Amino acid sequence: MEWTGARYADKPTVEVRTWIDAPAGRVWTLVSDIGLMPRMSPELQSVEWLDGRSGAALGARFVGRSKHDALGEWATTSHVVEYEPPRTLAWAVEDPQEPTAIWRFTLEPENGGTLLRQWMQMGPGRSGLSFAIDRMPDKEQKIVFVRMREFETNMTGTLEAIKKMAESARTTGEGGR
Repeated sequence: MEWTGARYADKPTVEVRTWIDAPAGRVWTLVSDIGLMPRMSPELQSVEWLDGRSGAALGARFVGRSKHDALGEWATTSHVVEYEPPRTLAWAVEDPQEPTAIWRFTLEPENGGTLLRQWMQMGPGRSGLSFAIDRMPDKEQKIVFVRMREFETNMTGTLEAIKKMAESARTTGEGGR
């Protein structure tokens, strides 16, 4: 809850984490498959690799289409800015030099399984949220707080889904490594 009172220009961040009873390689297979992400997210509707790509790699780009009751529907182009299998995958939304957001998954071996973290930073580039702030500048801190809380909730759900898939693959013998 470090973003209480944060403004957009503060580039607020949120991180969630979970421990998964599966090796990092199995967790990485799920994390790096962006095609799975819409199944785990209430906002993200679809993703599609660009430039003929079929998977994550440094510099790869993908379009994500999202939907939110209050914010409407939109599409963004993301750029993979960190790619270190099976440890780190991060992407910058829109302009990599001035992103509207940065998202990152980090995996670490821990206690015979994997510690999975998902982290995101809002801004500094203008996003759809910037327009809401423009309309109600006196409510900026509340707008940022509510959006960060939504991200935290959605990210927690994403990690729970990845954990369930990775651990069920272990018991069924699928998705191994």
